Amino acid sequence: MLEVSSDLVAVTYDARDAARLAAFWAPLLGREVVDVAGGALLVGAPGQAGLELVTTSTEKAGPGRFHLHVTSDGDRDQQQTVEQALRLGARHLDVGQLPEEGHVVLADPEGNEFCVIEPGNGFLAGCGVLGEVSGDGTRAVGVFWHQALGWPLVWDQDQETAVQSPQGGTKISWGGPPLAEKLGRNRERLHLATTDLEAEVARLTALGATEIGPLLDGVELADPDGNEFLLTPR
Repeated sequence: MLEVSSDLVAVTYDARDAARLAAFWAPLLGREVVDVAGGALLVGAPGQAGLELVTTSTEKAGPGRFHLHVTSDGDRDQQQTVEQALRLGARHLDVGQLPEEGHVVLADPEGNEFCVIEPGNGFLAGCGVLGEVSGDGTRAVGVFWHQALGWPLVWDQDQETAVQSPQGGTKISWGGPPLAEKLGRNRERLHLATTDLEAEVARLTALGATEIGPLLDGVELADPDGNEFLLTPR
């Protein structure tokens, strides 16, 4: 296997108004906003995935392929996080969750789903405020990202997979089949950076990615489940 030369920069969300969405997520995650071309970047602490918001005209069509899991330290902390999110423009969302489930499902001001996770969740213990990027995907795509990022496969059971940086922090997970229908281009995707764009495109396609085409700032590819991701020079 060729040596990994990609790092995860951020989870990128298309937005109608990136500045407005950054103003929602920054206080919720306790992060500073950095202006980047076309949007804003909420840089993660070591082990915490960055969150990138890019203003585009892409409309949200159906549930996202990824949603974020925000952790809490106790019952009061979870309640305060939910209250803060609602003040900032979130709304409650019914996705069929059961009353006995401890997490709270919300949508941010542009309808992107996220969960405020109950305290005591062992899977996300020690993962930080942005505990998880939870994806809709097959086991094959979890294995692909394990190889693409060089991150350990920390969960692999019943077609569900998860990877996590060797330094710990935010987990990225995939829930296994059945997958919801993909409705056009995803509004959310992973953004990687590399020291050698051409060689890394070749490595990722050998692992099962498909090259979609060049962009002004890099190359767009799709993982084995057809989810777009961005590769840019470091």
